[in-house]
Amino acid sequence: MSVLNSLVESIRSGAIEVIDLTAPLSSRTPILMLPEPFGNTVPFQLTEISRYDDRGPAWYWNDITTGEHTGTHFDAPIHWVTGRDGEDVSQVAPARLIGPAAVLDFAGRAAEDPDFLLQIEDVKEWENANGPLPDGGWLLYRTGWDARADDQGSFLNADETGPHTPGISVECAKWLAEETAIAGLGVETVGTDAGAAHSFDPAFPCHSFLLGAGKYGLTQLRNLDRLPATGAVVLAPPLPIVGGSGSPVRVLALVER
Repeated sequence: MSVLNSLVESIRSGAIEVIDLTAPLSSRTPILMLPEPFGNTVPFQLTEISRYDDRGPAWYWNDITTGEHTGTHFDAPIHWVTGRDGEDVSQVAPARLIGPAAVLDFAGRAAEDPDFLLQIEDVKEWENANGPLPDGGWLLYRTGWDARADDQGSFLNADETGPHTPGISVECAKWLAEETAIAGLGVETVGTDAGAAHSFDPAFPCHSFLLGAGKYGLTQLRNLDRLPATGAVVLAPPLPIVGGSGSPVRVLALVER
């Protein structure tokens, strides 16, 4: 049996489980809210064109209004000024959209402290227990934040000082960008950076360092608790929007059972 036939048969038999890591996309999907004078994206919206009626008797379809970075989405390098000369979302090589996953689970730490930041030593401790981060793969950072994803207020967790959501330290973001061979970073929060990252130096270091290094971001993931620490394979194909800085994406994981 060929490798591809074996894969299909394993999925059909349940030997390989397909797990959806994507948050449903609707008008209720939480979106990033930037303070003035910065521009903001629009919420997702469907506008009906026809639904089995005089506008189209046998078909139903809609126009969609959304931002590139709404819901579960893919960040291409040109999303950030440090990657401005890099790939747009249509230029990402298809082979880079499929890769092994390392799942780092810090949900317990984030539950204790919503401003928890992953440090280099946390990653190295994980590597000592599980092996090196995958070459050309994804670091998926579990914080348990997907449990808040049905409520904009709880998900953004903002007060008068700004948002409070877990993320990655400046030093760790730089190290992941420059010293590891991962293809990108996936998180459960609204963006790859911590809520307080606007105050870091540099600001938004995951965006700055990782996208500047030609790596990618995945955000608003779900179901990371269903993945093993190692062994899963992630498929993350965005829409190939020419000139696009990002795209909504349906992220799937393959897990052997």
